[in-house]
Amino acid sequence: MKKKLTIGILAHVDSGKTTLSESMLFECKSIRKLGRVDHGDTALDTNEIEKNRGITVFSKQAKFVYKNTNAFLLDTPGHVDFSAEMERTLQVLDYAILVISGSDGVQGHVQTLWRLLERYKIPTFLFINKMDQPGTEKKALLAELQKRLSDKCVDFSVTTDSEDFQESIAMCDEKLLEAYLEGRSIETDAICELVAQRKVFPCFFGSALKMQGVEEFLTDFDKYTSAPQYTEEFGAKVYKISRDKQGTRLTHLKITGGSLKVKELLKTDEKVDQIRIYSGTNFTTVN
Repeated sequence: MKKKLTIGILAHVDSGKTTLSESMLFECKSIRKLGRVDHGDTALDTNEIEKNRGITVFSKQAKFVYKNTNAFLLDTPGHVDFSAEMERTLQVLDYAILVISGSDGVQGHVQTLWRLLERYKIPTFLFINKMDQPGTEKKALLAELQKRLSDKCVDFSVTTDSEDFQESIAMCDEKLLEAYLEGRSIETDAICELVAQRKVFPCFFGSALKMQGVEEFLTDFDKYTSAPQYTEEFGAKVYKISRDKQGTRLTHLKITGGSLKVKELLKTDEKVDQIRIYSGTNFTTVN
């Protein structure tokens, strides 16, 4: 059975966040055509304001399936003026993807996002984007991440059974360090646990626009994530209220336990008229 994850993708404006979302959806065959922000034809930035300005204003959702992961992706605004829209999604995330521009490095808003992720205790993967641009250098960028964000930022784009990688992981946990010094290799399950506990922050380097490093990122994201445990009793978190084209009020929520059915009466005395699962502007209804 595939693990179900709710993932948020965050970034400083113009870091390529929506481009990475688009590339991931295309790689997973969730969309047939690879859109571009500058062309105004991405699957997630569908509002006219977003198309004209080339930025994300409203958080959007999309589904994708990759190997053992059934993911619900939330693409959030990167511009500081719309940070409240972004912050509302943090309460429902299982994991976050923080996109950083390789040509700009760690900007001020990136550090703000990092503090928010720390406050909400969200396990975080980093994708350093635009590595195809002149002047980008992986070693220098990794050193900047370790200095300005966390010394637990580890390069996962290398061979994970290499001695350098194993040593970097071991340095993040005292028990694993003892095992490493005794000659034992660090297994996948142990790395998954470190990531979930925010003791390791996997870093990947590539170019979302050119689809470089995207498949490798998805492969390791699938490998080093684990599904949260939920109770049998129904529970949910609301993270957004919107309206569709017909003016119907939509309550966006994440189910955190049990199940929800059409016509069910909630504790708020509201009745569930319809259940929709959105991916971009498209949705399917469930009973």
